[in-house]
Amino acid sequence: MNTLALFRASLAAAAASAIIWIGGPANAGPIGQPLGLAAVIGGATEPFGLSRVELEAGALRTKWLTLSLKLDDERVQLALCDGDRARCASPAALRLLAIVDQGRLREGRARLGEINRAINLAIRPASDLVQYGQLDVWSSPLVTFDRLAGDCEDYAIAKFVALRLAGFAPDDLRIVILRDTVRGEDHAVAAARLDGRWLMLDNQRMAMIADSDARQVDPRFVIDETGIAKYQASPLMAEVSSLSR
Repeated sequence: MNTLALFRASLAAAAASAIIWIGGPANAGPIGQPLGLAAVIGGATEPFGLSRVELEAGALRTKWLTLSLKLDDERVQLALCDGDRARCASPAALRLLAIVDQGRLREGRARLGEINRAINLAIRPASDLVQYGQLDVWSSPLVTFDRLAGDCEDYAIAKFVALRLAGFAPDDLRIVILRDTVRGEDHAVAAARLDGRWLMLDNQRMAMIADSDARQVDPRFVIDETGIAKYQASPLMAEVSSLSR
């Protein structure tokens, strides 16, 4: 075996041992993807250990920029209501802040779990077509908590904002848009990094799972305080993928 062949064989063996596959129940929901090799070896900057390329144009970026302006306005309203509940004129803000308050009473994973479960229970699943008569509407948290209904991205956006209010750092929060490879559907979840691991907060399950425990999804896009980006596999993982064929 020549040197290049030996290197490739060693790389493939290392990747095979490093990638973690832990299956959940078949009906557990559309979360699932092996953790990227970079995340296993050195800790994940991004969920799933993938690299990102910022979106400079396109409909998805425009949609997020429009929503981010609403989020800026709502952050001001939420801050005012947080400081003076008696004078808060927004029932939706008070509902969201009540969940944040319960989260603040806990620490670490318990705080994440409290906010994840509370928002899952507070919001009734409803499609954009039913609510707005159109497809793929991204609602701000106060709109969602006014209607008390929404679809997956509405849950994810509300959790993203609630977790920030509850004290999590912006660098440790994401919204991830996934492709469910079994159902052939797009799905959005909130993601939070705790002790170096990314946990997925999904409206379709109460329990949080790590990205390394996920299966049957293809992460497509990621959103954070800096903007929206497209995920792409790292060159190392692409090499590993080609060797495994």
